[in-house]
Amino acid sequence: MATAPTRYPQRLLDAALAMTDNRLEIAEPLLRDHLKRDPFDARAIRMLAELAGRIGRYRDSETLLRRALELAPGFTAARANLAIVLYRLNRPVDALAELDRLLAEEPEHPGHANLKAAALGRLGGFEEAIALYEGVLRQAPEQPKVWMSYGHMLKTVGRQTDGVAAYRRALALRPELGEAWWSLANLKTVSFDDSDIAAMSSALTRDVSDEDRFHLDFALGKAWEDRRDPTRAFDHYAAGNALRRTKLVYDADETERFVSDSIAAATPAFFATREGWGCLSPDPIFILGMPRAGSTLVEQILASHPQVEGTTELPDLPAIARRVADYPNGLAALTADQARSMGEEYLRRAAVQRRTDRPFFIDKLPNNWAHAPLIRLILPNATIIDARREPRACCFSNFKQHFARGQAFSYALDDMGRYYRDYVRLMAHVDAVQPGAVHRVIHEALVDDVEGEVRRLLAACRLPFESACLRPHETERAVRTASSEQVRQPIFRTGNEAWKPFADRLGPLVEALGDVVEAYPVVSHA
Repeated sequence: MATAPTRYPQRLLDAALAMTDNRLEIAEPLLRDHLKRDPFDARAIRMLAELAGRIGRYRDSETLLRRALELAPGFTAARANLAIVLYRLNRPVDALAELDRLLAEEPEHPGHANLKAAALGRLGGFEEAIALYEGVLRQAPEQPKVWMSYGHMLKTVGRQTDGVAAYRRALALRPELGEAWWSLANLKTVSFDDSDIAAMSSALTRDVSDEDRFHLDFALGKAWEDRRDPTRAFDHYAAGNALRRTKLVYDADETERFVSDSIAAATPAFFATREGWGCLSPDPIFILGMPRAGSTLVEQILASHPQVEGTTELPDLPAIARRVADYPNGLAALTADQARSMGEEYLRRAAVQRRTDRPFFIDKLPNNWAHAPLIRLILPNATIIDARREPRACCFSNFKQHFARGQAFSYALDDMGRYYRDYVRLMAHVDAVQPGAVHRVIHEALVDDVEGEVRRLLAACRLPFESACLRPHETERAVRTASSEQVRQPIFRTGNEAWKPFADRLGPLVEALGDVVEAYPVVSHA
């Protein structure tokens, strides 16, 4: 068995220097040339894996790192890289397996403990994650990003005061850390004072990274909106969105084609000939729709019921969909056995996030609207809740929001309007071909008639009425989304009008939305 040798040939040194300068186009041929000569050099394989990871080819990176570890099982740097890659692939269970092995060998390594805390957070192990962060910070208290991650975890479990203190500690160490400023703004309950605005504005004049810059712009947008200065607020929101958009690949035409293909595939005949297919478990409750449409509030209401467990925005349904060849057209080629197997696989994957024995659980990934036909095929007895909000209010709320990952449509007003239209178009089709399969919660109706809408919601979920569902802010549970602090307050309606001071700047959005605005709401509930 090979081991990781200690002496580097010149080719590897040159490749390492190129990677340090992020000149990947120089590093890659050097590494490939070296591996042609010495295909068993675990160091070079690890470097090539790192290169693949930098350009987002995480599955290639995983394959290379596993090969390096086959050759050199004691190569801890490669194992640490593998843990990072698995975490980025949203496989926290697999990442934890590697991290536990690393920590057994290097128990005092703060980097391993930090990543383990993050992975535990994805699995709902918040208290253990908090303890790990505290251990890391005792060893290395001058780490602003660790303080920020610690703040994220504290916020998730409802310790807002402690979370704010952690974010402030991160900023004391690194005042230009844009994500920490945005994390404070994203609590929706923190008001920035003059010194905060001055500090953020000053940071924007310096040579900061693009990531810091767009986070600062989003935070300053919130600061000026709170001060009722829509001109300065919108200018910062627009700058942050424009810069973020340059880092993402999103094609609104592709989304439109996908929805049209889904509509063509999911016909009445398609469902009629597949009656009784899929896994018949009624356990999942899917809350889907646009982000910032009130889905976290709906989740909190349902999670207040003793028969329902709130989990998080699970990545499992999109992962299953990606394996369907030529999706969504390929749905027609699936067999009954495959449909049942896919439904059962979803339940197994989701079980990782379960913490109770409650019979029902929630998957609150908004983007699952795109997979509503797949849900009806593989989990026909699951409940589907469409959380919908007035299109201008919903889309502007997205425009003000920087998402940690995903939601690439949300960084341009026209993209967002088209995305909302496509979402409505597909859901209208599902209503037509599967009448009654989707229960729609109109956000404005919910805040105006809480008890009536909650009773209808519980009936749609085949649940008895529970008075605790009328007081969702009293339910203590971890909430990982941007609305975490809002749902810990009594239900309010003030956000419904927030877009109006910016109406004169929303032309591209309104034009892209078209007749969706006038048609809202199509129905109040199923």
